[in-house]
Amino acid sequence: MKLYTCGQKGRGASLPRPIAHACGRSMRALEETGHDYEIEVVPGYKAMPWTRRGNARAEIRRLTDQDDVPVLVLDDGTAIAGSSRIVDWAKGNPAAG
Repeated sequence: MKLYTCGQKGRGASLPRPIAHACGRSMRALEETGHDYEIEVVPGYKAMPWTRRGNARAEIRRLTDQDDVPVLVLDDGTAIAGSSRIVDWAKGNPAAG
């Protein structure tokens, strides 16, 4: 599986909600539930829209019809967009092991 994140990756995961960073929350949930995953960093930041110009997030748009990360792509190609959905998926689907 692959997790698309911004350049912050796992930073800010331990902060309390709602200030915890979305990409970090997603990474932490996957790690806490024993999932192995690949990280792909996409350029740009939501708070700085000028950093997301052009086709930098074309793959995210193709997968989810929107530009925001995090996005988790499962091995079967299913895309899960948004940290809350990724956290819920990870908790409901712990890795076998």
